[in-house]
Amino acid sequence: MRSTMRFVALGFAGVLLAACHHKDKDAPLAFVPADTPYVVANLDVLDDDTRKALLAQANAQLPAQLVQLKASADEMDDRDPDSARLLRAIIAELDGRTIESFAQNAGLNIKGRSAFYGLGLSPVVRFELIDPKAFDAFVARLEKAYGKAFDTATIGAQSYRRHVSAETGLQVIIAVIGKQAVATMLPADASEATLRLAIGMDRPAKNLQDDGRLDKLAKAKDYKPWAIGELDLARALPLALGGKDPMFNALRKARAEAESARTGEPVANQLQVTPSCEGEAARIATRIPSVSFGYTRLDEKHQDLRWDMALADDITKAFSGLKVELPGLGGASAAPFDLSLALPVAQLRAFLGAQADAVAAKPFACPALADLNDGFAKIGSLSQQAAVPPVGDLLGVRVALDSFDASHAEELPKFSGRILVGTSNPAALLAMGQMLSPSLAQLKVTNDGKPVALPADFTAPLGTPVWVAMGPKALALAVGPGEDGKLGETLGARTGDAGRLGRLHVNGDMYVAWANAMAQRAERMAELAASTPADNPDAAAAAKANAAGSRAQIETMRADAARIKAIGGDAIMASDGLVVTYQTELK
Repeated sequence: MRSTMRFVALGFAGVLLAACHHKDKDAPLAFVPADTPYVVANLDVLDDDTRKALLAQANAQLPAQLVQLKASADEMDDRDPDSARLLRAIIAELDGRTIESFAQNAGLNIKGRSAFYGLGLSPVVRFELIDPKAFDAFVARLEKAYGKAFDTATIGAQSYRRHVSAETGLQVIIAVIGKQAVATMLPADASEATLRLAIGMDRPAKNLQDDGRLDKLAKAKDYKPWAIGELDLARALPLALGGKDPMFNALRKARAEAESARTGEPVANQLQVTPSCEGEAARIATRIPSVSFGYTRLDEKHQDLRWDMALADDITKAFSGLKVELPGLGGASAAPFDLSLALPVAQLRAFLGAQADAVAAKPFACPALADLNDGFAKIGSLSQQAAVPPVGDLLGVRVALDSFDASHAEELPKFSGRILVGTSNPAALLAMGQMLSPSLAQLKVTNDGKPVALPADFTAPLGTPVWVAMGPKALALAVGPGEDGKLGETLGARTGDAGRLGRLHVNGDMYVAWANAMAQRAERMAELAASTPADNPDAAAAAKANAAGSRAQIETMRADAARIKAIGGDAIMASDGLVVTYQTELK
């Protein structure tokens, strides 16, 4: 999955790789309404060396990704043959080509600007072309392979392609205007004014380029200008639930008509929107007003991303100043794999209980949000149950591995390292473990960090020695020869800084080990597919397709792994919301 996401991100980056920072009246952002509820766009140019490096990476991954896409098309043959044909047409355009040659063949400007955004909630994507005729030919090839040509329509002198779906009540529109291509999804009965605005024949009263919203966001969050995205939930949620967005209304109507045909329930009854829905959607949005992301560093050797989730003040105040006393959460690690995750149950209980009480005092009346009432009631109940030790004493967990080997299919993975559980009462946690296992009952463990070996009969399934040690705020296990000597350092590692909720470090060798483990699993799936009984050809074909897709994904992951020097991640509650960063350093 990670490799697929990286490929998609890199493929999208191929469109986002360059831009001009001056105010160009024909820039894609000049067509985006200033109040759009979501947008992903670029603001500036990426240097040639970095662009070449990213394209080289995408090209290296492309063959394995195509194998995976072919397997997906095979899976879709029976249930959705039209989509399978379309996917194969796209595969044919990419097969045997580089990203650069594909872009040239399709008329796309790989150094151009682009924007993906909402006209209301209707998605629109605009990107620059180097050859509009080549793009038209590309779309025509896709139509031929799909077996269903789009209708051709005009508004004034502007022509466009149009495909209407009776099942959804929506239409897909593709147009070339000037040297830009536009694709959008609108209600089938969209007005001419909406069509003109979506295509770009008319401009919004206020556009996002002049508004400078993304520029301000980049400055506030230290996003670099190559790809910035924002989802404005304060705008999106009321549109979705308030019955005021044309695209959502079209979908609701199509669904209501299908339900009416099946049950006789009048369409008008189903389309009624409870007056409280819009206000309650806005109520939710005050808790999470927006989500944004952007690169903070992107060059030949580094790919660093940052995600920001804006949160209500009471949420940030509950955790932004909290210093979780989990050893290892506050400092960098030399272990090949090191994951620290804060789980301050006492504070989480108080916070979640307060949220449950707030919903109980003012339940949601909107039918679309009714399930939230039951959900928060369960959260409130679980928060009370979590008070019972040892769960109520938990502070977090840390896993630091020095080696990992899952190459032996019939055995448990072999690993060495330390596993630490942060708790305000480590003696109680140890006592519970001793109660559950008689072989541990005689252990004498003090809270000075000195390791004590676990009985051989207890560790026999692992085939390696294990030690336990206790500190003032944690209980830790060391697994593997020599790991006992690291327990003191592990228990005495720096605890969390204010607001820190998580930390991750994986070096290249460990990532390769994980990739190899996944490859072993893919091979076992392939062997299973080959052993499927011949009297069930459909099951055999599906199993083989799944195995081929898994193999392709793993090969992509392996190709990535060979280039990775280190991966890191952090989760921090800041004064204005949750910040998650992800860093990849390449060899």
